Amino acid sequence: MRTYGLGIIGCGGFGLFALQHFTQVEGVRLIAMAGTHRPQAIACARRFGIPDPIEVEALVQMPEIDIVYIATPPFLHYPQAKMALEAGKHVIVEKPLATRLEHAEELIALARAQNRLLVTNLMQRYNPVFDKIQQLIERKPLGELLHAYFENYATDEGLPPDHWFWDREKSGGIFIEHGVHFFDLFEGWLGAGEVVSAQRGLRPNSGVEEQVQCAVRYRSDVLVNFYHGFHQVGRMDRQEMRFVFELGDVTLYEWIPTRVRIHAVVDEAQTRQLCEIFPNALLDVSAVYGGKDRLARSRFQERDLYQMIEMRWGLENQKMHLYGQLLRAMLTDQLAYLENPQHARRITEQNGLNSLRMAVAATEKADLGT
Repeated sequence: MRTYGLGIIGCGGFGLFALQHFTQVEGVRLIAMAGTHRPQAIACARRFGIPDPIEVEALVQMPEIDIVYIATPPFLHYPQAKMALEAGKHVIVEKPLATRLEHAEELIALARAQNRLLVTNLMQRYNPVFDKIQQLIERKPLGELLHAYFENYATDEGLPPDHWFWDREKSGGIFIEHGVHFFDLFEGWLGAGEVVSAQRGLRPNSGVEEQVQCAVRYRSDVLVNFYHGFHQVGRMDRQEMRFVFELGDVTLYEWIPTRVRIHAVVDEAQTRQLCEIFPNALLDVSAVYGGKDRLARSRFQERDLYQMIEMRWGLENQKMHLYGQLLRAMLTDQLAYLENPQHARRITEQNGLNSLRMAVAATEKADLGT
């Protein structure tokens, strides 16, 4: 593999975190950074042994740079990605791809015309838990998926009143700035969805948007609810994702899921399938059924049930360790594509566009209160 020169625009807390992992990927060499001259950015330059931050216009013109990584606030993604693409660079941009759908579509068209990479860092699809849920949906050990929800009770301790996050002109709003991750996840599991209703809640006195929720219909009739609220103290920041199947429910914990809990009633073959999907899971039997007690009924169907179980499965990684693993996997996947355009990527240009389209639809419905 050839060595790819990497330039970063914006190096705040997350930019530094991402660089710590991108620079561990074989075939990547950090060349320069731009977009900020704050003390932490200068310290970051010292950390990686590169020159002090330069101007964005200068960075995108550097011939040594092949890939530009954009980690600035959302309202800057469009102009900076456009500038990098026009300079002939491949682009990886933090979510969202843009704050306006027409800008995202323009960037996609430009990337295709330039024959350049343009991906949004929707790294959640590289989580091993993503594959586990996909297997549950496809193999159906718990029957059909009926309903799901994601609830995000996020902290706002690091978001003072003047932070760009609260300014919808700069962030796009909560669905666009944050919700795109989860719209992309569910599209990976269930295909394209349709936003059927959405609402928003404003913080008293300040009037900033602090809560949003929406319902999305997938496939024929799988309704999924998404809630995001930024109003918790840091110690109480928490997330939960639950999938309700015909024979049980599956719960994931944290916004980058590391733990899975299954509560279900199943027969012997279904238990074996679950153990295959979640090897080394801790399985507890809550009840065993025999004789006529094995017979049950739901959704106008007869059920033959052997036992009620609780399963717990988790990755050894801490959340931040897993986060780093996903970042490395995302970049490795994209480099493999640059080396061989026949390589099938988990994340393509379309992911950033589709997830933004859902977020824009949810935002528009929430503004109307429908």
